[in-house]
Amino acid sequence: MPSRRAYWLLSLFLLLPHLLNADTLTLDRALELAFDRSPTMRSARHSLEISKRNLQAQKAALRSRFALTLTPYETTKNRVFNPLVSAYNTQEQTHLGGTFSIYQPIVRTDGSLTVVETFGWREAASSFTGSVREQTYSNSLFLRYTQPLFTYNRTRLQLEELELALENARLNHAIQKLQIENQVTRLFYSLYHSRESVRIAEEELANATSSYEIIQSKVQAGISAEEELFQADLNQANRRAGLFSTRLQYENSLDEFKLLLGQNLDVTLDVVADLHKQLIEIDLDRALAHGLERRMELRQADISVRSALNNLIRTEAQNEFKGSVELTYGLTGTDRDLADLIDSPTRNQGVAVEFTVPLFDWGEKEHRIAATREQVASRRLSAEDERNRVLLGIRQAHRDLQNQQIQIEIAEKNVANARRTYEINLERYRNGDLSSKDIEFYQTQLSREQLSEVNALISYQLYLLDLKIRALYDFVRDEPIATIDSNN
Repeated sequence: MPSRRAYWLLSLFLLLPHLLNADTLTLDRALELAFDRSPTMRSARHSLEISKRNLQAQKAALRSRFALTLTPYETTKNRVFNPLVSAYNTQEQTHLGGTFSIYQPIVRTDGSLTVVETFGWREAASSFTGSVREQTYSNSLFLRYTQPLFTYNRTRLQLEELELALENARLNHAIQKLQIENQVTRLFYSLYHSRESVRIAEEELANATSSYEIIQSKVQAGISAEEELFQADLNQANRRAGLFSTRLQYENSLDEFKLLLGQNLDVTLDVVADLHKQLIEIDLDRALAHGLERRMELRQADISVRSALNNLIRTEAQNEFKGSVELTYGLTGTDRDLADLIDSPTRNQGVAVEFTVPLFDWGEKEHRIAATREQVASRRLSAEDERNRVLLGIRQAHRDLQNQQIQIEIAEKNVANARRTYEINLERYRNGDLSSKDIEFYQTQLSREQLSEVNALISYQLYLLDLKIRALYDFVRDEPIATIDSNN
């Protein structure tokens, strides 16, 4: 029978990679690979790193800034008109010098303190003085303090927004990790279901082969009609084709799973799972309390409200009455002799007060503030809605879990009944009291109930995972989930 041999060769070809050097993949290992290589997680890590660097840069900017500007050589020659004597004058200058400055922003007051030290040497000549060239050393030291008045602290607000952005990025990273865990777990169990389908299809083929051999011996002994052998052969061919198709589906699902994990398609993998009945009693009130306390979406909603309030502060500062005061004090010394430069310095002092008084803006500020306040109210409403969705999700997940426990009990009974029914009718088939078509029906019934049991167990694990993610509590290990890595 060449067609039968071809089926077996193709089936062996599909199964061979898993028999030779196949790496077994557990759910924990799959999650580890996904967390490390998933494109979604890599993108979340990039966003987190950007927020960390921005905050670190802002904190660094609040420290003293040191700057040094050097002018190693500068020379100019200009023909200019001097209105004092109503004549043109040729001026020549050569200048060498440098400026050293220290700038210190002050977070508490939003002011700034600046220290500037300037030193230089200058040689100048003018056509009015003939060939005389004057050489002068100069040095000036200035201290300047600038303080905004009657306005909000922009430095502190910017720092707070960057801190909130970093916290939001950490929360988003943790949420993405939980979403990846959910996605990978679901696909893993779907793949495991396909693997179990292959196993059940192999069992079906073995049973069909056994049935064929039984009826073949009966036909050869003249006990059964030859058409029973034809039906048994057809059943066996159908089971073989079903096994081939199931393996193809498993291989396709396995390739998709490799892509999700960021694995090379040439890598040989096979999934294994410890899927057994494990029913857990869960206290709904405890799950609700823990979810409200730790759900990251609720904190993100709070951050959104805080950002809207900051935006309101910024909007209220548009066209505002504000002022500033600037205090300066400095010493300036000039002399032809460098040694006498600081003997008699000139004291420089200054006080400048400035006010900005808005007069009329045609209601622009009023409308912008009103719009921003509506945005704050909208964010607060969204935060309350998010809280209700958290509660609703936990309650629904708890109900689904309770219902699935009942489904598992039913599935177990159905498998036991289907197996006993198949074994009873298989004995009738051996005795010649049942046709090949009838035994095929009972075999199909057993396979269907076995897959239903696998589905029930998988669904329970997925509902348990759903409740774990919604409550941020691992009820299997009886411990809270560490959502945010301290290293981040």
